[in-house]
Amino acid sequence: MLSANLTQLLNQQIGLELYSVNLYRQMAAWCDHEALVGCAAFLEAHAEEENGHYARIFRYVRETGAKAVIPALPAPPTQWQDVAAVFAATLEHEQTITRSINAIVKAAYAENDFATVGFLQWFTNEQHEEEHLFRTVLDKARIIGTEGKSLYWLDKEIGKLAKGAAAN
Repeated sequence: MLSANLTQLLNQQIGLELYSVNLYRQMAAWCDHEALVGCAAFLEAHAEEENGHYARIFRYVRETGAKAVIPALPAPPTQWQDVAAVFAATLEHEQTITRSINAIVKAAYAENDFATVGFLQWFTNEQHEEEHLFRTVLDKARIIGTEGKSLYWLDKEIGKLAKGAAAN
């Protein structure tokens, strides 16, 4: 069974993962409103992926005999200055998730809970991929641009990432 401390930390992570779902869906809605259908599809696909992360942690907590709890969630923002700000916010958010996962791993090591350490290894690898992905998106925005016709091409490129994610 999980310790009270690890249960609390994992339940907090459940909340962070669910917030990610809502944040990325809200970002997708903003992109749709701005006629950025490729970016919207990418963010919607990413929201679905985050939902899987939440479910994985929720199931693990339950399987240990601890009580999984879905915490109250704050509403995500609904406005961004531009699409570059959307993706800068995604990278910042993923870095927050990485710090949280790392803190849970550290706590699990301190408690010699190696089953939880092993469980969280997937998440540490996933966070590396997430941060790399959003840095790549920001690089595309910087290289292609976010003004005028460049925005059209950026949206197309981000849309391709959504199609790749759907294939995985």
